[in-house]
Amino acid sequence: MPEEKKQTDATPQLTRRNFLAWGGGALSILAIVEIAGASLLFLAPRSLEGEFGGVVTAGSVDNFPQGTVTEFPDGRFFLVRTEDGGFLALYRRCTHLGCAVSWEPTRNRFFCPCHASNFDFFGNVENPPAPRALDIFPVEINDGQVLVDTSRPQTRDAFAPEQLVYG
Repeated sequence: MPEEKKQTDATPQLTRRNFLAWGGGALSILAIVEIAGASLLFLAPRSLEGEFGGVVTAGSVDNFPQGTVTEFPDGRFFLVRTEDGGFLALYRRCTHLGCAVSWEPTRNRFFCPCHASNFDFFGNVENPPAPRALDIFPVEINDGQVLVDTSRPQTRDAFAPEQLVYG
């Protein structure tokens, strides 16, 4: 009877099958860790300071000449400085279908490219189909800095002088 070979070495042999099993397991664990990390980053609350949905520091009062409109693309608003020095933050979202309006300085108006609505310097509707004036954000002047709270858009039918903030 042939004698069976007995393995005298106590260390296991690394076969191709064992190598692929260990490699596949390691890659699976790595993929699970990456998915878990990405999920935690997605679910974690983020700071909105200085971004849309938070308080945006627009800058010093002196940085905005009277009678001008300054766009803040990241904050999604226009900061209007009136001739008498008042501030008004207009949401750049059209009140018709929510398209982004743009400022046309040569025509002194806001224009919505989706359905050609026009808004005046204060955000009042000049040309429908927009049903009402552009929404505004609360403005606060603190230590000479203009702060705009983009977390609380306020709807309005038309411009009223009490909507202006003076610093």
